[in-house]
Amino acid sequence: MTPKLYLVIPCYNEQEVLPITAPIFLAKIRDLIAAEEISDDSRVFFVNDGSKDKTWEIIKALSQEDKHYTGISLSRNMGHQNALLGGLMEAKELCDVTISIDCDGQDDINAVDHMLREYKDGCDIVYGVRQSRESDTAFKRGTAQFFYKLLDKLGVESVYNHADYRLMSKRALDAFADFKEVNLYLRGMVTLVGFKSTSVYYSRTERIAGESHYPLKKMLKLALNGITSLSVKPIHLITALGFAVMALSLLGIVWSVVAYLLNLTVAGWASLIAVICFFGGAQILCIGVIGEYIGKMYMEVKARPRYIVSDRTDD
Repeated sequence: MTPKLYLVIPCYNEQEVLPITAPIFLAKIRDLIAAEEISDDSRVFFVNDGSKDKTWEIIKALSQEDKHYTGISLSRNMGHQNALLGGLMEAKELCDVTISIDCDGQDDINAVDHMLREYKDGCDIVYGVRQSRESDTAFKRGTAQFFYKLLDKLGVESVYNHADYRLMSKRALDAFADFKEVNLYLRGMVTLVGFKSTSVYYSRTERIAGESHYPLKKMLKLALNGITSLSVKPIHLITALGFAVMALSLLGIVWSVVAYLLNLTVAGWASLIAVICFFGGAQILCIGVIGEYIGKMYMEVKARPRYIVSDRTDD
């Protein structure tokens, strides 16, 4: 029995690139149907993330042109991770397997073939992993490598050079639906599902059209969310720092008493200010890290919906 595939594609203000990449996605679906790799009920499934341009109008027009196009529109901009989650959760009731991919055409669509072969060999999750970062700037390449290494050091299990290009079976999606976090970092959360998994390597190219919706500010926010959502190691580091500072303080007290008894004490404004600044900065840093976790807890206990669907192409 050929599986029903849904290609889940989050879209935010993609009116420039969507008319170019949508036919590419459709051609891949048709080729796989013709080769009897997937069923004719497979779909290109767009998720409009509250776009302010004509993205949703384009998606609706595409769905009228060909039955293999379908999609939903969220009530407002929820963010890439929430939009992708919404698409996966909607699709899991309609298909046997999903493959999530960005709309910009940077990810090699031909890697889908290899992903499906791994799925048929028994893998429930297949990660799309970049072979290299030669297309990135030196700054982006360096910061990305630092980020993945930092995640590993802080105890966050992730796949190196993997973003959100991945295959998930219905069984994996059903298990993933039990993860109720509001603060989402999907590429770290999916690894927690377990089941048999593997990686498919591909080359990433430049964006076909339009501008990237992930500037440095959003990348930093995603990185911070990934660390604080999936690891408590920063709290442990704060505890270790506290013990280290306490030990230094005790040594300082001993030194000051000895110096006083030996009449070696001198007035030192600069050293006093340096010590005050050091301890003040350490305290503020620790409070800030703790505050991040408290903020996450605050958002989690509200249990607000992670996405709200306002429209469907099938309506």
